[in-house]
Order: sequence, then C-alpha cells, then structure tokens
Amino acid sequence: MSMDSLQAMRMMRSMHRGDNSVVDRQLPPGTWHRVLRFARPYRMDLLVFLGIVIADALIGVATPVLAGRVVNEITGHGAVHVVVQIAFVIAGLAVIDALLSFAQRWYSARIGEGLIYDMRTSVFDHVQRMPLAFFTRTQTGALVSRLNNDVLGAQQAFTSTLSGLVSNVVSLVLTAAVMFSLSWQITALSLVMLPVFVIPARRIGARLQSITRESYNLNASMNSTMTERFNVAGALLVKLFGHPAAEDASFRARAARVRDIGVTSAMYGRAFFVALTLVASLAQALVYGLGGYYAIKGELSAGTVVTLALLLTRLYGPLTALSNARVDVMSALVSFDRVFEVLDLPPMIDDAADAIELPREAGSVEFIDVRFSYPTAREVSLASLEDVAVLDDAPSQEVLHGVTFLAQRGEMVALVGPSGAGKTTISQLVPRIYDVRSGQVLVGGHDVRTVTQQSLRDRIGVVSQEAHMFHDTIRGNLLYADPDASDEDLWRAITAAQIGELVAALPEGLDTLVGDRGYRLSGGEKARLAIARLLLKAPEIVILDEATAHLDSESEAAVQEALAQALAGRTSIVIAHRLSTILNADKVIVLDAGKIVEMGTHSELLAADGLYGELYRTQFERQAAGVEPLPR
Repeated sequence: MSMDSLQAMRMMRSMHRGDNSVVDRQLPPGTWHRVLRFARPYRMDLLVFLGIVIADALIGVATPVLAGRVVNEITGHGAVHVVVQIAFVIAGLAVIDALLSFAQRWYSARIGEGLIYDMRTSVFDHVQRMPLAFFTRTQTGALVSRLNNDVLGAQQAFTSTLSGLVSNVVSLVLTAAVMFSLSWQITALSLVMLPVFVIPARRIGARLQSITRESYNLNASMNSTMTERFNVAGALLVKLFGHPAAEDASFRARAARVRDIGVTSAMYGRAFFVALTLVASLAQALVYGLGGYYAIKGELSAGTVVTLALLLTRLYGPLTALSNARVDVMSALVSFDRVFEVLDLPPMIDDAADAIELPREAGSVEFIDVRFSYPTAREVSLASLEDVAVLDDAPSQEVLHGVTFLAQRGEMVALVGPSGAGKTTISQLVPRIYDVRSGQVLVGGHDVRTVTQQSLRDRIGVVSQEAHMFHDTIRGNLLYADPDASDEDLWRAITAAQIGELVAALPEGLDTLVGDRGYRLSGGEKARLAIARLLLKAPEIVILDEATAHLDSESEAAVQEALAQALAGRTSIVIAHRLSTILNADKVIVLDAGKIVEMGTHSELLAADGLYGELYRTQFERQAAGVEPLPR
C-alpha cells in the first residue's frame, strides 16, 4: 500500500502539536466572532473553496467504487463496453480531480494571502501608532514574530486547517458509509488495528512536542544573538572586547543542539510514516485475506474486495488527522488571539474626534503648568512582547513638575541643565511623542491634543544627537522629509548643511548607500545629513536635541551658519551642548530635577550666579577656552 507522504507529514505535525498548553488555553470571549469578521470579505471564496474540497472528497470515494465495478465486470465476464465506459468515467474523474486540485490551490492561495495581507497591514498600521514607550519596552524580534509566524498560523486556519477538517470529515463519513454497506464485518475488523498505530504515534508526538519546542527556543535565541552581534555596534563591541572565540563557541553549541534535534525529529517523522504505512498495509492485507475468503465462499464479489481495500487507504488518514483536530483548530485560534492581542493594545496618543488642522503660520510654543510621568508598562506594553511573565506594576515617577514657559514665534530657546533634568522630555512633548499628564502644551495657541498629529508634525522638525538613517541611499533618506523634492532641492539642502562637497565626491553621489543606521558615515557627516533633511522639510518649529554634539569645531561653525539662516523667523527649541548655542539664544531655560529653576538671557543668568553659573563654569567656560566639554 502507498500513501501520500505529504499528507502523512502533515498528520505528524498535527500529532506533535498536541500541547496541553495550547488546547487548555482560555481564549477571550468573542474570538470566534472576530475571526469570522476578518474572513467576511472572503466568504464567497470560502464557500467555493469548501465546495471544491467536498467535491474532491467525493471523487476520492467514487474512484475505488468504480474500480470495484470494473473488477466485477471482468470476473463476471460482463460486457466490454461497460468496462470501457467505467474506465472513461474513472479517467474523467481523474481529469476533474486534477482541475479541482488547481482550483482548490488557487482559492486557498487567494484566501490565505489575502488574510495575510489584511492582518499584516492592520498590525503594521496599529504598531506605527503606538507611543515611543511601547518600542522601548518591546523586544523587536517578538513583535516581528507577530507579523510573521502568528499571522501565518492564523492564515492556516482558513486554508490547511479548515480544508483538512472538512475534507477529512467528508472522506471519513463517505468512506465509512460505503465500506460498512459493503461489509460491516471486514470494516470493523480493519479498524481494530487503528489503536496499534495511534497510541505509539501519540507518544512519538509528545516527544516531538518537547524537542520541537526546544528547537524553536534555540532558533529564537540564535536569531536574537545574530541580530545583536551582526549590527555595527554589536560587532564593534565584540571586536573591542576581544571575545569572538567565546561567541563562536556559544553559537556552535546551540547550533549543534538544533542539528541533533533536526536529525532526531527527522527519524521520528520517518518512524511515524513507516508505522502508518505498515499498519495500513497490514489492515489492507486483512481485507484481502478475509475478503478473499468471503469472495471464494460466494458471499462477496471480487470487485467488492478490491473496493474495500482501496477505500481502506482513505480511512486511516482522516481518522488519524481528526483525532487531533481540536489541537489544530486551537493552534490556529491561538495565533489569531496573539494577533488580536497586539491590535487590542490601544495607542495612548490618537487624534481627537474633533481634531483640527494646525494652521501653517503656527509658530509659538507654550508650556502651561505641565506635569508629566512616563507611561507604565501596563499602559503601553504586553508581557508576551517583553518576554516576561507579568508586567511591571510599579507606578511611574513624575519627571516634570509644573513646567511653564513661552517661546515666541522666531525665538531661539535653549534648554540647559544636568543629565536627567527633563530637557529631552520637554522636546518630546511638543510633537506629541508623549502627552502631558496635566497642564497644556500649546503650539500657535492650540493645545497639541486638539489638532491632528499629521498637521502638528508637518510644522515641526527634529534633529537628535543620534540622528537615525535608514539603510537606504542619501537620496532616500532625504526624501523622507519631502517625497516631492527635486534633485535641485536636495542639493540646496545638503549644500546649506555643509555636506555638499562630500556627497559630490562620492562615486554614487546621492545614490550612495549610507548603511545600517547610517554607519557608513562619520558622526559629524550623519549629523549634517540629518540637518540637511531638516532644512529640506523647512518646518515652522525646529527642535535640536544636541544636534551638533558630534561635530568638530570647523563643521559646527559651518552648520551653525546654515542653521542661523534656516531658523530665521522660525521658533527653535535647542537642547544646548555647545557654548555657541547659549550665546545665540533669545532665552535660556535652566532645568533641574524636572523643574525650571532659572530663566533669562545668557548675561542675566551669569549675573545671577545660580545653577546656570555653575554649569557655565564647569562646562561651557572650557569651550570658551577652546577645550572640549567634560563628559556628562
């Protein structure tokens, strides 16, 4: 007896997925309803798909019956034209079955790929709207897994799991009905051997479940290691500390275990296939033996014996698969639930129902008694995405305490203070990276929570100390600020940022790849490219978070000149790192422990001889003498 090895391997996977944690998992109420809602756009395709599956199952049962009739005609010396007609019918069914196979695969792909598209785009769009705190807590690999593995698992619910369930039920019912109608004695005896296969197979499945889970964990660990070690910063750390041999040994140990598990898993799979083939062959031999006995005694026809033997091959497979159908269904539902878990996490920052467009001329920035604490884990994260059992319940400490100031249109306001004073936090509240807990942040007189996020961020440009670049060309990174910019616009921006000569000297020019996170550029070059991106956007409000910290004195002077021209008539909030920023500022705000402790011009604050005076003497005065500032 021969059996489709692919079908057998699918049953093997079904057997070793029999994880009690999956079967016993309590799904949230309404999961089924949400699953069906996702499938609603494909309901007609699903009905056609299921119809094809049922038709295919009917043909699978009809063919052995017709083969038995051929044998009866031959052994009974029947009419030749009847044999030929039946043969043509069998051939026709084979052709129809082949066409149905193509149709089934087309509908399966259409439904499956459509669901993958819908779910991935929904999750991707939702994740993009999550607050920054979500990304600071979440493991990137775990989040990517939701977009890949879990979405694929959910998709299988409507393709392999659904089609397999329907096909197996129809095949089993029809096959069993036909076999029992032909000879209930032989059918019953044939099924007696099923436990001989199922019981050992389940034990094999339990063992496979254990080693497969270990393999998944090891692969996830290796992927995490490769992600960390193969980015530029990780590779540099390994080289600087001189541990490549230790890293190699650690990786080899895990890879060797995965290799051994792969060999063991392959042998278990082969044992399952051989056992299923052997048991089904023994059962088929029983049919031939007992059926032949009844046929010789005249109680059965030869064709009936052949039909029973052929149908038996279609009985064991569905019985084995259906014995674990609940695990298959629950596995698919768990995948859906893990996707829904991400979609159900509400973004903390969203447009109000009556949000308005921020006027183009809006340029002032005002903080009114602003108090802020960072979101707690439960507000922005999931335990499964942090790889922890329970999220941290600790309340977040307030980091800004009643901050109030006004930056008029066109003013440059410098924020200074010791590390952890709240400077970067203030800069992130203006473009609504976070929302205040109490108080107001006004841009152009409008509370930022009452305007659309898109219009707000269109008016604001930010350059941070670690300017991020995508693994793209210089052109691609600049066009992120203005997709409609011409080459003339790009060159104007990079020339103003004092990086034009460097780009022009590159063999690929604007089409030069900057590498992962821009690591092919020096710190100063990357900072100037980020400033060029800012200049290209030409926003009304500019936030510089120590944007010139990586520039040498010559580059800084050139960029400061470009910024001075670009910032004319615009509001700018600058987290100061260089003395030049302090001297050029219209207002200096001194922060300490989340509070504004001093405010005024450079001269006024020096005369007051408070915290600013101390900071000036320990940091900025060294710059005035031509010495780099002390590390902070």
